[in-house]
Amino acid sequence: MGMLSEFRDFAMRGNVVDMAVGVIIGGAFGKIVTTLVDKVMMPPIGYATGGVDFKDKSFTLVKSGEAGAKADVVIGWGAFVNDVIQFLIVAFCLFLVIKVMNEAKKRFEKEKVAAPAAPAAPSKTELLLGEIRDLMAKR
Repeated sequence: MGMLSEFRDFAMRGNVVDMAVGVIIGGAFGKIVTTLVDKVMMPPIGYATGGVDFKDKSFTLVKSGEAGAKADVVIGWGAFVNDVIQFLIVAFCLFLVIKVMNEAKKRFEKEKVAAPAAPAAPSKTELLLGEIRDLMAKR
């Protein structure tokens, strides 16, 4: 039972749970970016380049039947172009998120510093010393 409880403690640790949530959200965000690139961005780019669809672009090194090859040997450079565009979109989105977070952090810290702290109330000892001083001044 010791190993099972140790695993449970490990799995329920805050950092592990946060990381798991991040991975799940990252996977969902990846699907959104894939759709954005494939269905929204690439068609206009393909139209601007004369109807070129990058994901189907490839370079055939050896056709099947030549030099004993059983299948075509193909370099799919179009899929690579799509993946590079996806990467750039994800990197730019993360840049914007981090930039907004840093700005918010700066504003929060600025507001924290701008508000002066209220002076601390005098301690019991200081109050008693003040009373003693006042009584001695009356004599």
